[in-house]
Amino acid sequence: MDRLDTQRRRLILGGAACLVAAALPQTALALPMAVGKPRNLDMLSINTGEHADVCYFNGKQYVDKELAVLNQLCRDHRRNVSTDMDPKLYDLLSTIYDMVDGRNPITMVSGYRSPATNEMLRKNGGGQAKKSYHTTGQAIDFFIEGISLSKLRNAALELKAGGVGYYPRSGFIHIDTGPVRSWS
Repeated sequence: MDRLDTQRRRLILGGAACLVAAALPQTALALPMAVGKPRNLDMLSINTGEHADVCYFNGKQYVDKELAVLNQLCRDHRRNVSTDMDPKLYDLLSTIYDMVDGRNPITMVSGYRSPATNEMLRKNGGGQAKKSYHTTGQAIDFFIEGISLSKLRNAALELKAGGVGYYPRSGFIHIDTGPVRSWS
């Protein structure tokens, strides 16, 4: 094989790789967060009444103790089990909160759901996805008192950093750290 054939083969393979990459679902993009800036979350669980106001990122690294507090708050309250939530989910929440100039705590409707809870809710006609990102600690449903759901949805969509579900009848939006997509 001569040099020209090798170059053509590389060009064709490179083009094919680009086409395949373009066809795959988009993954989360880097969030516009200030480097070295601490990140805080002030959250309330609508189901348990528990509240947490923590600095989960100290400007250099995630703070395990504070992440544990958030993970406990976001637990499956039906079975009282928690998981390690995706810290990027907390980054999304923090970024959205800043974008909408939030003043009140983030009210969490649903965070982690054990697979058993998710299946029970699905069987009762709740509309939960069979392979919900809630079961992997990558999703949260929430609202912020005083901020319209449409404003929250628009901020989340602007980030292009995961899934965004809009549930105005139920009074919350859903975000996750899965592929970029949206639904109502």
